[in-house]
Amino acid sequence: MFLPGFRELVKDGWVKILDELKVSGGLPVPELSRRLGGSYMGMKDQCDRLVKLGYLERWRLPRQEVGRPEIMYRLAAKADAIFPQAGVSLSLELLEAARSLFGDTAPERLLMQYFGELRERWRPKLAKARSMVERATLLSALREKEGCFARCKYDPAKGFRIEEYHHPLHAVFAVYPGAINLELRMMEELLGTRVQRKEIAGGRGGPARIDYEVATLGVRDGG
Repeated sequence: MFLPGFRELVKDGWVKILDELKVSGGLPVPELSRRLGGSYMGMKDQCDRLVKLGYLERWRLPRQEVGRPEIMYRLAAKADAIFPQAGVSLSLELLEAARSLFGDTAPERLLMQYFGELRERWRPKLAKARSMVERATLLSALREKEGCFARCKYDPAKGFRIEEYHHPLHAVFAVYPGAINLELRMMEELLGTRVQRKEIAGGRGGPARIDYEVATLGVRDGG
């Protein structure tokens, strides 16, 4: 999920590159070309332009076998500004002010109200979903409109999960970790099933992310 209007202001190819690198954590030009289509030289030119603009950076990944290091591209720190933040400084200041005025439990009560309002706003939108997969996919799309950046994944062995790579409330969660459970409870109530949240550390396999694993699948039972 990019900042509103971002997609309309830049080249579509650039958006797709930034999108893919956000999810993968870093890729060489041949793999980007395979995933997104287009020629090697055309993809390399776009990546190099984004490097000059400061949104990407290059690094060399030593090969495990004999050969020259592979040139990789990944998001630079400047690209963080592309993804929306929920007015982090203001949000934290308001929560701390609430604590000072109304006591230690005030921030959690405010966050509880926030997620409760989201739940009631989203519940009618999910009511017509005919399966858990459809419901969870709709929920992921609604969260994306709030600034999250995620991908839905499904396979027979592992079931359905939402892989989240960005959350605009990340800084708020760091100060008020109880809000993580409030959001998770909201998701479970909307889906009508258990959701397991797992923190995936970044590494060679990709960037750090949060996985939300949906416990059950199948056609709605009307509940």
